[in-house]
Amino acid sequence: MSRLLAFVTAAALLSQQVSAIAVWGQCGGIGWTGGGSCDSGTTCVYVNDYYSQCQPGSASPTSSSPQPTSTSNPGSGGSGLNGKWVSHGKKFWGTCADSNTLNIASNANIIKSDFGQVTPENSMKWDATEGSRGNFNFGGADALVNWATSNGKLIRGHTLVWHSQLPSWVSSINDRNTLTSVIQNHISTVAGRYKGKLYGIEILNEDGSLRSSVFYNVLGESFVTIAFTAAKAADSTARLYINDYNLDSNNAKTQGMVRLIGRINANQKYIEGVGTQMHLGAGGAGGAQAALTALASTGLEVAITELDIAGASSNDYLTVMRACLGISQCVAITSWGVSDANSWRSSSSPLLWDSSYRPKAAYNSLISAL
Repeated sequence: MSRLLAFVTAAALLSQQVSAIAVWGQCGGIGWTGGGSCDSGTTCVYVNDYYSQCQPGSASPTSSSPQPTSTSNPGSGGSGLNGKWVSHGKKFWGTCADSNTLNIASNANIIKSDFGQVTPENSMKWDATEGSRGNFNFGGADALVNWATSNGKLIRGHTLVWHSQLPSWVSSINDRNTLTSVIQNHISTVAGRYKGKLYGIEILNEDGSLRSSVFYNVLGESFVTIAFTAAKAADSTARLYINDYNLDSNNAKTQGMVRLIGRINANQKYIEGVGTQMHLGAGGAGGAQAALTALASTGLEVAITELDIAGASSNDYLTVMRACLGISQCVAITSWGVSDANSWRSSSSPLLWDSSYRPKAAYNSLISAL
């Protein structure tokens, strides 16, 4: 589950490299222009039409595999929930995943049939990718990205900077220059690895006053522009999002978010989209329309990034869906999970499929309404 500070980029292929490509890096695929020379002891192996990877050993090289010259847009089709949603002019209806849920056949099959996008639930967070300074681990994130690419799904990267799930070595930094360098290096490395591969890059926080965190305590509000600047430098085509929870009605926090965006974007458009997480309770969807309207007043693209509704009725889900449908700037919805079996709120029955992966009445109502 995500709460605050996050980043997300925008859609196509992994980072381009001039020197030999390190193990597990991309070395080919449709649209790839970064070269195909792998480090010694590794070979460029065909994974799918979009993606070839430097792997240890001497497997058959990518060049021996067929390389199609055209493809449909990822995440855009299907007859399930996403397909019907996209037919109304929206970008995608997505869900979250990581290896633990992608390895469940029933879960993976529903993502294939009904969702157009996946968000890594935990594998791109700071503690998962850089547990100690300068030592990066992309095993989980690569697995998610490779699965999504293989199955034609868009990817929403999540999260590069967040006050939670933050290694203690970052939290203990008290020097401005050191923290600035650490933020820049982390974003450059993670966002650079998946350059152009992800739909967007999430960033920020709270009610406009900015919560107490190592980032704000050491750098003040300047950490926001430091982070957004680093993300844009890592991928000049990235769509940069600010994202938070409790933006479920036109409340004080939502208004604080609008003001914060106004301050940050006053002289330069650092922030390009705003996300609301919408972890709701039964009967709690009534404020969605007003919240999305307020966020859209920023002039930015808006998305519902982590939707689940504890004890939800069909009407709750329909209310949220119709709120987004009614606002042209609301471009996407991401359900925070597929089945109740794997939800962080599993005991409250918050998702569209039950614990046995059977569609609920709420799912059927969405399909009928679309």
